[in-house]
Amino acid sequence: MHYVYLIRSITNPEQTYIGLTDDLKTRLNKHNEGGSPHTSKYKPWELVTYLAFSSREQAAEFEAYLKSGSGRAFAQKRLW
Repeated sequence: MHYVYLIRSITNPEQTYIGLTDDLKTRLNKHNEGGSPHTSKYKPWELVTYLAFSSREQAAEFEAYLKSGSGRAFAQKRLW
């Protein structure tokens, strides 16, 4: 499975991140250990929601959509 996930900083809840992974637990741990330069300064992170896809292509397209203007509006209204 391929997961599109949304995480929020616990210390600074205004900071959010949308990502794609094949191993959700390991990826969240990596964010919380500071293994990602973009998210390391806002750790620790909590998982808000995730969506599972059987196709990596579909997951990547949905991640790109969520990172677009209309996708961010959708996520703010429906997923956060």
